[in-house]
Parts: sequence; C-alpha cells; structure tokens
Amino acid sequence: MLAEILRQSRLALRRNPLRSLLTMLGIVWGVVAVSVLLAYGSGFRSVLVRSFDAFGKSAVVCWPGQTGEQAAGERAGKRVRFEKADMEAVRQKADLVRLVSLETFRWLAVSYGDRLVNTTVRGVYPDYAEIRNEVPSEGRWINHEDLLERRRVVFLGGRLRQQLFAGRPAVGESVLIRGVRFTVIGTMERKLQLSNDFTSDDESCWIPYTTAGDLWHARSASVMVFAPVVPQWEEKAKAQVLGVIGRRQRFSPTDRRAVLMFVRQELRPVLDGITIGLQALLVFIGTLTLGIGGVGVMNIMLVSADERVREIGLRRALGARRAHIRAQLLAEAPALTLAGGVLGVLLACLVAAAAGTLPLLGPLFQDASGKADIRLVTPPGIAAASALILVVVGLLSGVAPALRASRLDPAAALRYG
Repeated sequence: MLAEILRQSRLALRRNPLRSLLTMLGIVWGVVAVSVLLAYGSGFRSVLVRSFDAFGKSAVVCWPGQTGEQAAGERAGKRVRFEKADMEAVRQKADLVRLVSLETFRWLAVSYGDRLVNTTVRGVYPDYAEIRNEVPSEGRWINHEDLLERRRVVFLGGRLRQQLFAGRPAVGESVLIRGVRFTVIGTMERKLQLSNDFTSDDESCWIPYTTAGDLWHARSASVMVFAPVVPQWEEKAKAQVLGVIGRRQRFSPTDRRAVLMFVRQELRPVLDGITIGLQALLVFIGTLTLGIGGVGVMNIMLVSADERVREIGLRRALGARRAHIRAQLLAEAPALTLAGGVLGVLLACLVAAAAGTLPLLGPLFQDASGKADIRLVTPPGIAAASALILVVVGLLSGVAPALRASRLDPAAALRYG
C-alpha cells in the first residue's frame, strides 16, 4: 500500500514538472537561508568563545588591595602584599585550588638587533602556563630548573615574536630586556583573546619569577593567579584562598576588599546571552523564510487537489477510502519539500565554501590567518535540523489540501467541471 501511494505521488508530481520545480525553488531558498544563517551563528559563537577561553578556562586573578575591616589587632586600611609564602600556603591549605602562581610584571623594552618593542615582561612560576592557557608552538615553557637557577630565559608571545624576528626562527636566539641578555626558550602562536590582563598575552613575554625579582628588584608580586579543581567550585576556591591569605597576613577571611578577585566565568553569562540570542534570531529568520516556502507548497497542493477533483471522485467511487486520498496528498508535499531540501543543503554547502571566511575579530587583532574570523561550515547537525524542519513543513503544508480532498463527495466530484 505504501509503495503504491508513493508511486501515485511521484506520477502526480511528474504531470506538471515546471510547477513542481518552481515550488521546490521556494524550499531550496528557505533551506539555504536556514543553513547559512545557522552556520553564521555557529561560527560567530565559536570565534567569541574561543577568544574568551584563550585567557584561561578557569583562571582566577587576584589583586592585592587594602583591608576594610579591623581584625587580629590590625587596623583597617592595611595594604596587602603577595609573597612566596602566600602562594605556598595556598598550595598546602586550599584543597580546592589545583594550580597557583605569583606574577610580577613591568613595562620594559625588549630588543633584537635593530628591532625594539616596548611591552609587558611577566615574571611567573611554571604553573602559570596551564592556568592562563599559554601553549608553546616552538620550544618549551619555563620549568622549575629555570626558576631555581634564576636562568635568564624568556618565552615570547606570538605577535611579539613576529615584531622582533619577522618570521625567522626565534628559539635559541638572544634578546635584550632592560639591557640584559635573555635566551629565547619558546614561543607560541598568535593568541587572539578578548579579555586581557594589563597587556595582551600575544604581545607579552615571560621570564622566571626569581629572575624577574633580580631584574627589577621586586619584593612582592603584582597579582596571584590560580585555577580551582573544577570550574564549578570557583566561589568556594575563592573563599579558601581569601581565608588562607587572611590568616597569614592577619586580616578577616571575609574581607573582600583585602584581595580583589576577577573570575573569568562571571562574564560567561554575558557572552552566552549575546551569542545564543543572535543564534535564536537567525534561526527565527531562517525558519520564517522556510515557512514562506511551505506556504507556497500548500498553495500548489490546493491547486493540485482542485485540478484532480474528478480523479479523486472516481477513485472514491471505485472503493478508495478517505485515508488513501489523505495519504497520497500528504506524501506529495513532503516529497516536494525533501527534494528541495536536498538541493538546498547542497547549494548551502557550495555557498559556504565560496564564502570562505567572513571578517569579525581579524581586523581588530591585525590577524590575516582567519582564526578570529567566521568560517561558514554546514555540519551534519545543521543538515539534520533542516531535514527535521522540512518534514514538519511538508506535513503541515499537505494537511489542509489532503483533508479537503478526502472530504469530497464522490458523486459531486464526478460531476465537477
């Protein structure tokens, strides 16, 4: 029975090939609109999330402040300073903290040959790389031996490497920082991030914390950075760190003015709101366009039913049931939409391939690699979503004509026209 219904539907569509083709074009256009808009929304979100996560997926940055409460015989207004003992105490006593590092930085001149760049030089511990997502593309990161032996080694950000070496190999070369010679032990690729700490990581360089202390006589750290065991425990980890430092430096463990903390995850709802809202808007526009194509299918099916009134009456007189008539017309509408959908998905893939990348953050970061731009990709998920929408549109488009045709009186239908 099903095979016969499908055969009759195919024959009905072949009677008017031009009309069927024009009807499919509305569906094709709708599918292309849905697929391209969904691909754009997905690409927009992936670029922003990737640039946002470049700072460090679970990094918490702590700045020393001034106490706002009196505690342990100390008056309010005492200035807090981060020292190595604070970091060691956090490592030992804050069990919700996985990694921790002190950081000290200065704005200094870094030179190689006749090239000179004023940028941020950061003194850090080895754990800093994993906390802040500093991934070497060449060479290596700072290790514990560099720290213990106070080695004069430096790790370069991607843009700083380009500015100093202009594409030449950098690892093993020597640069001057404040007139002191440092050996380049590693570099990273361009790091395109939306959130920065003083200066973009892409333009910074890093040296061992102990070496930085010798270079600019730093007695305390500028900031402390840490990563919780899991991102969901950030608030509890912040409370632990504040309590550990408070007990050591004799201020209240609830005094949030003493240590100011920036949690990257606090900005995540804003990012999600922007990107998800944009995606929802694009889906609505694309679905509306596809719905307009569905209305066209419905109109054509109504016309087709009117043209076949006598045929339907004859079939009813020969014993065809109303369910058979409904099934045939309901099969014709999805057949049209699915055929248009296949063509639409193929055309959407061609459009995406032809478009390549669309500018977004690339001009902002002066990056021509395309990493910070939107790349239109139509993944299987988008094709599956389009197919699901098409099935719904096809069924809805065929319901009214199918019901109208199945309710025709056989005798009146045979006298029609």
